[in-house]
Amino acid sequence: MEITEVRIKLMNDPQERLQAFCSITFDSCFVIRDLKIIEGTKGSFVAMPSRKLMDRCPHCGMKNHLRSMHCNQCGSRLPEFRANKDDDGRAKLYADIAHPINSRCREMIQSQVIKAFHEEVERAKLPGYICTYDDYGEDNFADPYDYEEIRPAPAVFQNQQGTHRIDPVENGQAGPHKAPADIPREMIRGRHGEAAEEGFGTGIL
Repeated sequence: MEITEVRIKLMNDPQERLQAFCSITFDSCFVIRDLKIIEGTKGSFVAMPSRKLMDRCPHCGMKNHLRSMHCNQCGSRLPEFRANKDDDGRAKLYADIAHPINSRCREMIQSQVIKAFHEEVERAKLPGYICTYDDYGEDNFADPYDYEEIRPAPAVFQNQQGTHRIDPVENGQAGPHKAPADIPREMIRGRHGEAAEEGFGTGIL
C-alpha cells in the first residue's frame, strides 16, 4: 500500500497550534480526510481524524460530550470527571476514526504528510497560489439548464363509478385573481350590477 497523493489546507492563524488540515490517498483509490498537522513541542506531528467521545445522561438518556457540565437535552448537571484516563493519566476525550495499527505505517504517513506540508508552505508564497484540498469534484454541480423539466404523469385509478384522473400540482404559485387588462374598468360589474368603483357598503342608506 502506497500513499499516492497528499493534499494540504493551510491555516492562517499563527497563534493556533493547528497548522493545517490534510487528506491522503492510498493506491489512487481510497481517500482519508481531515487529518490534522499540529505544532508540538518537538516539531509538527500528524493527528488522525477523530470524533468526540460521549456518554448518556443518567436522567434522560441523551448523549453528551464528556466535557459537558450539563445535559444538552434536560439541563441536569452531569458529573465532572466522567472520561477514562490513558496510560499517561490524561482524560481520553476523542477516539480516532481511522488510524495506523503499527509504527511502520504511522512513520510512513507522518514523514510524507510533513514533507507535503513544508512544500505547501513554500507554494503558498508564490503569486496565484490556489489550495487544492477541497478540489475532489463533489462540490461541482451540473448546470441547471442541462436538465429538462420532468412533469409527473397524472394518477389514474378506477372504482365503481368509473375511471378517475388526478392531475399533478402545477409548479409555481398562481397570482391573484384580476380582470384582463384590455377590459375597461367601467365595464366591470359586480354580482348585483354595481360599478366596480363604488365603495364598500354603497346603497345601504
